[in-house]
This record gives sequence, structure tokens and C-alpha cells, in this order.
Amino acid sequence: MAAQLSETLPRRRTAPAAGFALWGTAAFFVFNTVASGHANPWPSGARATLLVGSIELRRCPNVAAYCGSLDRPMDPTGATPGRVSIHFEYYPRLAPGEAVGTLVATEGGPGYPATESRDAYLDLFKPLRRHRDVLLMDNRGTGKSGAVDCRQLQTAEKWTVELNAACGDSLGARAALYSTAYAADDLAAILDKLGVRRIDLYGDSYGTYFEQVFAVRHPQIVRSIVLDGAYPLNGPDYPWYPSYAPAMRDKFNIACRRFEPCARLPGDSMQHIQPVIEELRSHPFAARGIDSDGKERVFTANASQLAIVMYGSAPTFATAREVDAAARAFSAGDRLPLLRLMAETINGVDSRDPTGDATKYSAGLAAAVMCQDPPQIFDMRLASALRVADRDRAVAERKRTNPDTYAPFTIDEYRGMPLDYSFIDQCVQWPVSPSSHPASHVVAADVRYPDVPALIVSGELDNITTLADGAAVADAFTHGKQVRIANSFHVNALPHARSTCGADIVRRFIETLSVGDTACAAAVPPLRLVPRFALRAAQVDAATALPGNKADSEQLRWISAAVMTAGDVLARVAGNSSGTGVGLRGGRFHLVNDVSATRVTLTQVKWTEDLAVSGTIDKPASRIGTVHATLHVAASGGLLGDLHVAWPEGVTGSIARIQGTLGGLAVMAQTPAP
Repeated sequence: MAAQLSETLPRRRTAPAAGFALWGTAAFFVFNTVASGHANPWPSGARATLLVGSIELRRCPNVAAYCGSLDRPMDPTGATPGRVSIHFEYYPRLAPGEAVGTLVATEGGPGYPATESRDAYLDLFKPLRRHRDVLLMDNRGTGKSGAVDCRQLQTAEKWTVELNAACGDSLGARAALYSTAYAADDLAAILDKLGVRRIDLYGDSYGTYFEQVFAVRHPQIVRSIVLDGAYPLNGPDYPWYPSYAPAMRDKFNIACRRFEPCARLPGDSMQHIQPVIEELRSHPFAARGIDSDGKERVFTANASQLAIVMYGSAPTFATAREVDAAARAFSAGDRLPLLRLMAETINGVDSRDPTGDATKYSAGLAAAVMCQDPPQIFDMRLASALRVADRDRAVAERKRTNPDTYAPFTIDEYRGMPLDYSFIDQCVQWPVSPSSHPASHVVAADVRYPDVPALIVSGELDNITTLADGAAVADAFTHGKQVRIANSFHVNALPHARSTCGADIVRRFIETLSVGDTACAAAVPPLRLVPRFALRAAQVDAATALPGNKADSEQLRWISAAVMTAGDVLARVAGNSSGTGVGLRGGRFHLVNDVSATRVTLTQVKWTEDLAVSGTIDKPASRIGTVHATLHVAASGGLLGDLHVAWPEGVTGSIARIQGTLGGLAVMAQTPAP
């Protein structure tokens, strides 16, 4: 599930395995050098190799870790010849002495290699690393573990059923051998060679699927398991992903209900959006929009295109922040905000590396796992032509018995989304797996989970791995505990999350095997939505004057529009990979990131048609901090001004404070943070 499978626990003290004691103070010296941020992670004199268990590891290039590989049979039964080299990175504990344990993290996708996400995992594990080693493995078919490279699937503009099938055909007998089950066995084999007997597992998104499979197949190795953005291995109605639509509707309705300007409107968010769905359904049209990188996208604006905006959650924050207001603007004749979101989503939902590098993300591996492991709505044992007929029969029956499965969209509108988001059709022409490795049998239907401490972290607004999915996983473990992070999205313990709460709970759980105090999970601030999109500044609510203000009510509307312009640009930052972008109605922005902050430079950016904003915005990299903006505004009619704006992030009810001049008059005002 490239989109879903798109987003752990502690363990008991054990004696160090053979080879671990070779580290001593050398590990402390080398890896504290890395932690201090030196450009060269390896100081002179650092040993070139390290024996851990029975494997000799070598220093990784450009990474303060030791790299290793294990040669594994492609087919554990031996029926299909061939070998695959499984790559891994080993990070020894930072302090001298015996290791308390080993932390293992698994990446999502499927298709992403874990080692490409090392920075995020090391950030999560940093407080635990003094006495714990860390292991990251690239699953077979990803990264440096023989990345599957189906060229056309990797580079084509659109992922089609035919390209998917061609990839499977090109893999031949190997197609069934990229299963999560065999990747889990690879990890177990590496741990055995390293002499590691018990591990604490952390997985995000598809990594949670991998780790459930690992726990079922190798329960004796697992001390604890943390599943961040989890979904189950099977369950009733599983192939139709029935929790998606309720979670998607809840996401928008909850966000609207907790944002006063939206909450005071008649109806809930889905009722605000419904007229647009009906219009796009009856009158689709050829459209253009500018994505987060400033690139023009050409597409058909129809109900399916809106479905991928609402289901795809890419860019996550921008879509949740803006869909309601963009839909209301669309109904009022202003189509630009919604078309921009559609263009941004086209860019955001494509997991593939822009250069087509399969080692960064393997579309072929994603297809192989998706078509081998989870159950489908059709019988994967059937030949292609018969399988297509079986699919059509299943879809027709679903339309008859449960037409609202993906409401407010129809089943066909849902199927119009990209194959790796709708899932239903992508494997319909995939080659039949051999009887020795049947599809959809990664675990038995009545599988029993091991009795290990299990923490399931779920975002309240996550419609990719839903609260219901997380609850099902928690129920599968005898001692499973689900923690629901309020006002949060997919994957909540890694650095991109809306708060540090998920990470704090995960670390405590790994150390103590207890969830502990979870009060922070309910304290994550609600989303700040766009109150409305405006063509003219006069349509914006005026900022509130403070003592010393000389600006009148009309000028205070210009000031509010300037602040909204800054907020609109910041909402584009997460989806931007080019360093440049364009304003909603004109102008450009440029951004530069460093470890502490993002600086955005605006040049004549227009959020409304009658106000151009230039200047700079500095946003801290941390979740909590103050945004500072220095803005030069030029309003229609020649009104000029210079404003300094500041507001806190990571707090509920954030207020932007504004001071400066507009039209030669002193400005002292405040307005809700954008």
C-alpha cells in the first residue's frame, strides 16, 4: 500500500552478544562526534571494521554507522534459484559498557528503504541510544537490498494496470518472493548473525504491517513493538478498506467543528463540500493549476480528482486546512484555490523519486508486495481474463449492496484515484503466484498474535491508517494499547508530526514497557483553517486594533489580508521540493531551510487580487516557537506599508501581533494566526 502500508515497545536488559564488547569507549567517541554535527562523521583513528556476532561490519561512507550485508536465498524453498544481498546499518550505543537492547525501525511504503529515513529514526531514538544499539535494514527489493527497478512503472506519468502487470511479468518467478514474510525472515537472519536475541521494534505506516508479520513469524525475538500509523493484516471486508471513508469525513468535520469561523457556518464540513462534488460530477472540465513547486499541472477537474485531494492527504496540512474554504469559494465562482489543491495533490501523492531512482523508492517493489500479501476483492489464483471478470462481478455486487462505501464519492469515483491509493484495481492483471508461494497468504486468517507489549499510535485525523484500523491492531495483541493523538495525521512519533507527544510516549514505552501518562495526546492544538478565500481584501475580517493603532477599519482589512498571504505561503512549504513557488494569484516565493528554521522570501505574492506582499518569513524548525514576518505591502490605489508580524506555533488559539505603518499611519493590531 504505497499510500497506506503513503506515516513499538521496550525490552528487557540482556547480556551483550559476542562482539558487542569490542566497542567500549571507541563507540562513545565516534558516535558522540556524529551527534555533535561534524561534517565528517568519522574522526581519524576510528576503526574501519567491527565484528558483531559473526559478521564483520565496515564503516558506512558518509554515515556514522557500520554497514553490513547478508547474502540470502531469494526463495526460501529453493524452487526458484537466485540470491539477494540484504543491506543494513548498525549504530552502536553511544556510551561505553554493555548494551541494554537493540532498537529496530522499519520504513513505510512499501518501497521505501529504512536507511534513507535514518535521520528521522535516529531523532526518535536519540534519548535511548546511550545504552541501546540501533539496526536499520533495507527490505529486499528496496534501497541497497536489490531495489526492484521496473523502468516504465518507475518513470511513467501515470501508474496503470498494464504497467503494473508488465512489471510483474518482468520479475517472473521472483514476483512472489518480495513478500513481507520473506523480508521479515531476512531481518531475523541478520539478527541471528549479529547475536541479537531480543529487539524493540518501531514501524510506521507499512512498517507496522511488516512488524506484525515479523512478530507473528518470530515472536521469541520481540521484546516490544510500537506501531505508528497501523492497519491490520486482515479482517472483515478488508479488501474494500471500509474505514477509509468514515475517517476521511471525520477529518474534515472535526477540523471544521474545532475552528470557530468554520463551526459557525450552517452544516458540517462535508455539507459545505457536497455541492462541489455534485458540480464536478455533472460538469467535469479541463483544468490547470500550479502545484507546490510552482509547476503548472494539466488535469480534468472531476469528482475523482477531488477524491484524491480528500483521501490522499497530500500535502497533508494544506488539504486539511483549505478544502472546506476552497469548496465554498468554488461554489461562489472562485475556482482557483481548489484547482491549486488538485494540482498540489497530483505532485504530493506520487511517491516516486523525481529522477526515477528506484533505490529511493521502488514502485516495482510496492506493486509486488501489494499484489502478493494483502487480500484482494478478486481471486488472485485466477488467470488475468478471469480475474478481470471476477473483479467486475465483485464491484457490481458492492454497488448493489453497499454503494456508499466511499461516500460522498461513488465507488467508480473512488476507483478513479491513482492505483496505489484506491488499491482495488492495481493487481487485477498481476501474474498468478505459484502454488508454493500463494498470494494473500502472508499470515493465516486466524493468526494469533504473540503476547508481547504492543503500543499502537494513531492520529485522530489520519484517514490513511485510521483510528479504527489501529484499534483492530491493538485488539489483536493481548496487551495492546492504542494511544489516540488528537488533531494529528499519519505517523506521529517522527519529526514531521504536529507535536512531540507521540515520540515522548514511544520512548517511555520502550524504556519501561508502560504507556504511562498520555495527557499530552489530548492537548495537541486544533488545526487553524482558512476562514475563507477572498478575491479582495475588503472581503476579509478586519484585524482588531490595539492601543496606539491609527489605521481605520478598511486598512485593518488590508492588514488581515497581508497576514493571510503569509500563512498561505507557509502552507505550501511542506509540499515544496524545488525551493521556489508561486502565490495563489501571482508573485513568487523562495525558501531556504537549515537545521533551525525555514526562511521564505516573498516577491509580490498575491493571496487576494488587490494586495501584493513582499518580504521575509522565518519559521522555526521546531514545532513550538515563534514565526516572524517582515512584510512590505502594496495595496491597490497606491497604499503602501511595512509590517512586522509574529505569532506562536504549537499553541491553541494562536494570535498574530502586528505593528508597523500603513499609508503613513501607525499600525498596532492583532488577528488570529493564519
